[in-house]
Amino acid sequence: MPRRLVPFVSSAHYHIYNRGNNRGPIFFQPENYLYFLQGMKRYLLPAADVLAYCLMPTHYHLMVRVKQTSEVSSQISSGMMKLSVSYTKAINKRFARVGALFQGPFQARPILDSNHLLHLCRYIHANPVKDGLVPGPADWPYSNYSEWIGEREGSLIDLRFVRAQFADPGGYKDFVADYVRTRCMPDAVMGYVAALEA
Repeated sequence: MPRRLVPFVSSAHYHIYNRGNNRGPIFFQPENYLYFLQGMKRYLLPAADVLAYCLMPTHYHLMVRVKQTSEVSSQISSGMMKLSVSYTKAINKRFARVGALFQGPFQARPILDSNHLLHLCRYIHANPVKDGLVPGPADWPYSNYSEWIGEREGSLIDLRFVRAQFADPGGYKDFVADYVRTRCMPDAVMGYVAALEA
């Protein structure tokens, strides 16, 4: 595995993402999403706390905070590699396909600003609405938005982080709804998102 140019640092936040090869689908049936989520619990949770995630038909977004353990860089890199490989093997077997499923290795960008971090969390949760898949973020079952607003319990979320940012679920609902309505975020975040979607 090639050495990652941006190493993972203990207690730091990262946006981890990838898309399908040739921008094709990576999730085909509901059970595919569930299998990927199980893989996240198995391979990613030992090394990182999950803040926000959203699995989309052709790509995924994960916002994580690295745990305070030794060898965190290799743990996350190897965990994500194991997740990608095991998921690709399962999909190839299930659908009698061969070859790469993902565009390449997963991408990870450090998020150094707390304001940037929160805007990206709402961008991640609003993704299914932005892409026209559902009318509201709570209608998409393959994100942890519903956990953020207290409408579902799940293990892929750090509720301590959520509660430290918003005093009540309504505050985050309004925060996401504002982006859904206006598509406006700070210029630095918009520039990041534009580069991401290019």
